[in-house]
Amino acid sequence: METIHIETESKLYDVFVGEGALGHIPPFLKSHFPSLTKILVITDETVARLHLEKLVSVLDDWDPVVFTAPSGEKAKTFDVFYDALTAGLQNRLDRKSVIISFGGGAVGDLAGFVASTFMRGISFIQVPTTILAHDSAVGGKVAINHPMGKNMIGAFHQPDAVFYDLSLLDTLPEQEVRSGFAEVIKHALIYDLDFYQWLRMNIQDLNSMTQGQLSQSLIKGIKVKNSYVSQDERETGIRAYLNFGHTLGHAIEAEMGYGKFTHGEAVLIGMIFALKLSIEILELDFDLKDFSEWTKRLGYQTSLPERLDLDSVISRMKQDKKSVGESIRFVLLEKVGHPVLKEISESLLLNGLYAFK
Repeated sequence: METIHIETESKLYDVFVGEGALGHIPPFLKSHFPSLTKILVITDETVARLHLEKLVSVLDDWDPVVFTAPSGEKAKTFDVFYDALTAGLQNRLDRKSVIISFGGGAVGDLAGFVASTFMRGISFIQVPTTILAHDSAVGGKVAINHPMGKNMIGAFHQPDAVFYDLSLLDTLPEQEVRSGFAEVIKHALIYDLDFYQWLRMNIQDLNSMTQGQLSQSLIKGIKVKNSYVSQDERETGIRAYLNFGHTLGHAIEAEMGYGKFTHGEAVLIGMIFALKLSIEILELDFDLKDFSEWTKRLGYQTSLPERLDLDSVISRMKQDKKSVGESIRFVLLEKVGHPVLKEISESLLLNGLYAFK
């Protein structure tokens, strides 16, 4: 079991990574919440079917209440958010209760936002079940979606702990593995050339990754996330670098329809475009052809979806949380491990997108 210490301005907490991490939850609850009587587990339909019994069995002492959301981004709507709050009120949760998020990134975003708003904020614990959630479960960003943009309604609310049981990842479909591993690639590109080169040399097939390779990748990614979050909890500066690939990626997700194009696969396309801009604008020394061919072999789509309307994409990017006024800000790379934030003109972006398509 690996323990990673997360340090933010508002809270210090640990991420426990390894097979069997679920078994460490009861002693943690007893030591950190000695007067705990109510637990609300927020999960989704897919995770409930595959894994809920495992979690509930270790929480026998508390007889947890379970709220089951739709799977994927459909969990992050106003209606589902309201229903989860209602479940908490109906089951008499109070300010000493704990919410446990049990699922992927979407469930974590929903559960964390419920925890941040229920009685003005109660404790919650992240129990990720996807590779993608190694990124989203750490750092305290919680949110739901609005039809006009992803994660537009949210808060910063740090978990009290993260229990990352790697045995739960065995049931992930190939598409979800790809989605999550894109964030691993992102962490390497923005922070660590050696880590990127290790991935490039050692990971040639996502389906044949060893448990050791996956564990090493996730632990390294969490440590990269911590390095930014610890310095900039509320994204007033360098934490924005973690959005590398996300400006275009979020626009692709929204235009294609939430849940129809996975987050990580959209972000991977966004990273390729950001690397292309970095080469053109900042003279980044990077073999983009090699990167594109590598990620394509890993199963990623590396070009814009055919039916994407580029004017609508530009409009979406203007609504991105990193944008200010009418300017569109992109995270680019001066070199691998050295990101910068740049304002890109609409005309340059549109020309670049047409060339990319």
